[in-house]
Amino acid sequence: MSRKYLSLAGLVMAAILIASSIAGYATSQMKDGKIKVAFIYVGPKDYGWSYMHEVARRYIDEKFPWLETVYAEDVSEADIDHCIKRFILEEECDVVFTTSFAFMDATIEAGKKYPDKIFFNCSGYKRAPNVGTYFAELYQLYYLNGLMAGALAKKSKVGYVAAYPTPEVVRHINAFALGVKKTNPRATIDVRWLFAWYDPTKARTAAKFLIEEGCDAIAFTEDSPTVVRVGQEYTEKGDLLYTFANYSPMQKLGPDSCVSGQLVHWEVLYEDILSKVYAGVYTSRNLVDVDYWWMLREKAVELGGEFGVPINPEFKSIFRQQKIIDPLLGEISVYDLVMKRVEQMSEVTVLFDPFAGPIKDQEGKLRIEPGRRASHDELWGMNWFVENIVGKLPDRDESYAMVVRSQNPVFEVDKRTE
Repeated sequence: MSRKYLSLAGLVMAAILIASSIAGYATSQMKDGKIKVAFIYVGPKDYGWSYMHEVARRYIDEKFPWLETVYAEDVSEADIDHCIKRFILEEECDVVFTTSFAFMDATIEAGKKYPDKIFFNCSGYKRAPNVGTYFAELYQLYYLNGLMAGALAKKSKVGYVAAYPTPEVVRHINAFALGVKKTNPRATIDVRWLFAWYDPTKARTAAKFLIEEGCDAIAFTEDSPTVVRVGQEYTEKGDLLYTFANYSPMQKLGPDSCVSGQLVHWEVLYEDILSKVYAGVYTSRNLVDVDYWWMLREKAVELGGEFGVPINPEFKSIFRQQKIIDPLLGEISVYDLVMKRVEQMSEVTVLFDPFAGPIKDQEGKLRIEPGRRASHDELWGMNWFVENIVGKLPDRDESYAMVVRSQNPVFEVDKRTE
């Protein structure tokens, strides 16, 4: 046999050995051919953010016969280290998903302690050889909700109840505000901070304060349906309040108040990630560049307060009657504009993006130039408000002091923007 064919055979054999070693490395920890996976939730699994992660866990647990799952709910930042340790050492899990930005640093440290295990952190930006990141991004949906809120806000005052001033939450508030501005250029958005991911009492107080301030439409980021419930209560008393659901189906809790919302399909991401772990594509040595950032295009998110219902039928006629002028689309109803933007942002090429310039901040500084879209890093590190928001964005010192007083998890600003 010639050297040429010997060399070719050698390359083929080497490729086979490498592939088999990767697969073998990935599956060497399996027991009875199964992967054991842990999910750690920052809040209770009843509504909102953590609920949708739980729905996804149940989905993949039922779908994959080679998968075994366990979970912990309502885990604080103070307890995350112990929780991870328990899942690794006592439960003998192969993969751990930490579903909060607040768990990012603890996940990185766990990756160092347990180098043969696989970790994925949701909404964080730090990675390592055995730590990947993933996120079902919702800013497109917040923009669409903003289009509707602006059209409904007769007093041109819109409220927002926000958890923490993390880049993620700031990005979503800004997207919502940009949508409001499109359909109601005179409207302003008043933001109230909870400094808690889950606190129904604070959420109720904040919502009522915004109502007293004259807001007749309110969106929120908080892991309970409190704002929607408040909206329904006021509406039933004759004071119509428009609300927008957050992360999970909430329309049934506010049938006369909940206009739309943002829904997430975490199962789409978990299915992809775990299939690749099982196949040996992802190992504890090659995750440093694995960063999921999935949106409408990937079908990881959905518009609506209920699955399959983008806009509450109670409000469709209002949006069909209201018309605006768009530079490219001409005169168009708010309803048709919302549906058109959904279609455009679901395209492979993503024909529309809310964060396309020109966009200015509260001080009038041009942040995104005309003809340019915000980059991934700009969106991930967003620490400024757009010009039609009147609420203050706390700096890190203020935020830290508020967190200490409320004994809630500390957030961290993405240092890449500094």
